[in-house]
Amino acid sequence: MNPGNDTGVRVQQFTITGFDHLSNQKLLGCLILISYTFTLLGSGTNICLILTERRLHRPMYILICNLALVDIMFTTSASTTMISVLLAEMKTISYYSCFSRMYAYHVGDITECLALSLMAVDRLVAISFPLRYHSILTNSRIFMLIALTWLIAICVMIPPGLVADNLPYCQPIIRYVFCEFPSMVRAACADPEPSFVVSTVIGVWVLCGQLPFVFLTYVKIVYTVLRLPNKESQGQMFKTCTSHIVAVSCYFLPKVVSVLLTRIGVQLNLTERNAVAIVATTIPSLVNPIVYCLRTKEIRTQLLKILSKFNYITQVKS
Repeated sequence: MNPGNDTGVRVQQFTITGFDHLSNQKLLGCLILISYTFTLLGSGTNICLILTERRLHRPMYILICNLALVDIMFTTSASTTMISVLLAEMKTISYYSCFSRMYAYHVGDITECLALSLMAVDRLVAISFPLRYHSILTNSRIFMLIALTWLIAICVMIPPGLVADNLPYCQPIIRYVFCEFPSMVRAACADPEPSFVVSTVIGVWVLCGQLPFVFLTYVKIVYTVLRLPNKESQGQMFKTCTSHIVAVSCYFLPKVVSVLLTRIGVQLNLTERNAVAIVATTIPSLVNPIVYCLRTKEIRTQLLKILSKFNYITQVKS
């Protein structure tokens, strides 16, 4: 452990107390467990379908596969902690486990934001430059861009990680519901405001940089689609973009609502902050695989084909 954590007592573990005031902890734990299970099932299904079907080895589906992988990491880093506290009643977590989950959570958060940006660019190129799509976005370029987003997220989280690791934790109590940067900063015996400078910069980049970029991308897409002379083509293009817009909304909406409430002077109490954190962590990762599986024709067709084959084999055996 870093010497910065040594203030007479070397911190070995944290105690998570964010759920202590709730009366229906088991119910909430079951809901989070169900959400987590469906996230793993849905994202895992999308990954398997795309990897096993050569026809889906194209940029859009590679990006969907990447998003599914990010969703699994993002929700696992937080949901497993909450499930352990609520259902297994294991409220303590080691320092290194908490730190690693915090790092994985925020890397997943940033990577998901960048993954949604890449998917917006993919749709923009597909609709605005359909004849040049395959020359602009090749599989190799998509893999390079995906690798770049992961590298950016990992590097961006190094400064907050160093800040969190050097804080003095003389009272190892986390009043929030899982290990994230704000919860670790507020668990330290130090003024939290200087530590929040680096996370504020990252938050501004996400909300004031990536969100407007994604929004303007879809404005351009809508403008292009509305100029199409064929109404049937317009409807088909809008259907193609619906799933992406739902995914973007589920990711950014909790963040925007939280920021707007703070800006207009609404002070969220601990319970409300924890509720926003749970929603922002579980809902996007739960909705994404369902939306892409149901709204994307090729993935839906491949899933139905596998289910039909399985049903046929079952009938033959019986």
